[in-house]
Amino acid sequence: MSSKIDHNLFSAHEHALEREPCPKCGGEVSLKHGKHGPFLGCSQYPSCDYIKPLHSNDGHIVKELGVPCPECGNELVLRQGRYGMFVGCSHYPACHHIESINQPEPEQQAKEQHACPECGKGHLVERKTRFGKTFYACDNYPKCKFAVNLPPVRGRCEECGFTLLVEKKLASGVKLQCASRKCQHTQSQ
Repeated sequence: MSSKIDHNLFSAHEHALEREPCPKCGGEVSLKHGKHGPFLGCSQYPSCDYIKPLHSNDGHIVKELGVPCPECGNELVLRQGRYGMFVGCSHYPACHHIESINQPEPEQQAKEQHACPECGKGHLVERKTRFGKTFYACDNYPKCKFAVNLPPVRGRCEECGFTLLVEKKLASGVKLQCASRKCQHTQSQ
């Protein structure tokens, strides 16, 4: 069984890595294995914390857009992420600016915006879960974590006075429900 493995291949690979000096301390750089896969690391660890990934972190960049980032001025790129495509800064992780691809037109967005009833500073925007389900959340996240699963409607709850209602579709027709988790009062349109 050992005849199928070419040991010269592995020893040559290890010797090639051993000759590379650490750019921080001059020690030897060797192949290490971590929970996220293999990487190159300094043999003087923990006194030297030099690491170099074996795979490129830019593999998820789909296209360079040629538009400057509003936060840092570097170029924006189209990226493939865990939850789909999005626009982000090319200097991530130094700059965390991201934009959704499916942003509505500004005039449509302005007329459909509802002020967040919890923080009062943000507006409710349509978002999608990783499974594609639509929900509405405050754009001031993570400072405000208000979110509802049903489409928001302007109005005031008859029972508790909460400033936002949601549109609930039932077999008997469309009803308005209080968006407060404590109340959940249902009223007719």
